[in-house]
Amino acid sequence: MRLPLAERLRPLTLDQFYGQHELVGPHGILRALIESDQISSMVFWGGPGLGKTTLARIIARRSNASFKEMSAVTQNISDVKRVIEEAGNIGRLAGKQTILFLDEIHRFNKAQQDIFLPYLERGQIVLIGATTENPSFRLNGALLSRCRVFQLESLSQSDIVAIVNRAYDLKQEDAGQNRTQLGTGIAEYIASVSNGDARTAINVVDLAVNSLTSGETLNLDCVRRALQRTHVVYGAEEHYDIISALHKSVRGGDANAALYWLGRMLQGGDDPVYIARRMVRMASEDIGLADNSALSLAMATLHACQAIGMPECDVILAQCATYLARAPKSVETYKAINKVKDVLTAEHPWPVPLHLRNAPTNLMKELGYAKDYKYNPDYKDPVEQDYLPEQIKHYNFLS
Repeated sequence: MRLPLAERLRPLTLDQFYGQHELVGPHGILRALIESDQISSMVFWGGPGLGKTTLARIIARRSNASFKEMSAVTQNISDVKRVIEEAGNIGRLAGKQTILFLDEIHRFNKAQQDIFLPYLERGQIVLIGATTENPSFRLNGALLSRCRVFQLESLSQSDIVAIVNRAYDLKQEDAGQNRTQLGTGIAEYIASVSNGDARTAINVVDLAVNSLTSGETLNLDCVRRALQRTHVVYGAEEHYDIISALHKSVRGGDANAALYWLGRMLQGGDDPVYIARRMVRMASEDIGLADNSALSLAMATLHACQAIGMPECDVILAQCATYLARAPKSVETYKAINKVKDVLTAEHPWPVPLHLRNAPTNLMKELGYAKDYKYNPDYKDPVEQDYLPEQIKHYNFLS
């Protein structure tokens, strides 16, 4: 079985690596650490397709240590414990240290990240984490203090163009006699739409070339069709499109569609805590007073996602999405608060009526603060009293 094109093009040495010149260039600090085999715990922080996994694998090839690769998306704490136990055995029997590479480390919540601390202290493992999220916010402070953070920058246009040309050349080698032509400026165009992401650029080349027949030229139309037909790019625009689709499916009462869009977000690598926060908003905006328990469930979902993380929290999100979609709907309070905002934007901020003001001092009492205020619990019958400024007391935001 042939490997994916991106995997076949993955650099094996630092000299083949594109980008990150300050880190792995001739005088880069990371190059010095790798070449001297002085690897300590570290975190690679940067967007997708910048080389985080590639750097970890280059370290594995150069190091004398045992190397284990894991992903927080598909594996859990039990898997990590098993690898750490194996690392202890390797250390005792072979005298070798173990480097554990954990991709998407931010998908473990901060409590789960505590698992690494005692083993880092004892030197049983060296941890290399990879994350697309800001480590300051998503990683345990104690863990972060034991790891050096290396921030990876987006690849330059020239780096991506070089990668596109390499990918195209390899596709031509695969084609044998059925070669195609690369149109003028196409490599530059692919680089421009890849947002500094090498993997995206390679996947676009792969799909676009596969759509051609022998002798055809890879032109702009072919590339645009490839971009339309593939989901390799899960960028900001699609992220917001899909969360919009999830919200509207819940609002429309289509639980089936809500689960589909939820699955798309999770598969695309969206943060489950972000999704849960949006569900809290849905519970109040769209279900509201029609079912007050929806907000409690959404908050419980948020706390559960923060506590156990992925992959275990996927079913919790699915339960919440299904409940919200099936729940009765009311936008009464949502519309009411928007009416309030409109009034606050359009009108003068009227002063608080004197009888509603706080009067903690004698001076304030002398000025009439709290005068004639009727304390409701002192009355058996409903109290006639205005609670809005005189100028807008006829407004009814909930009508």
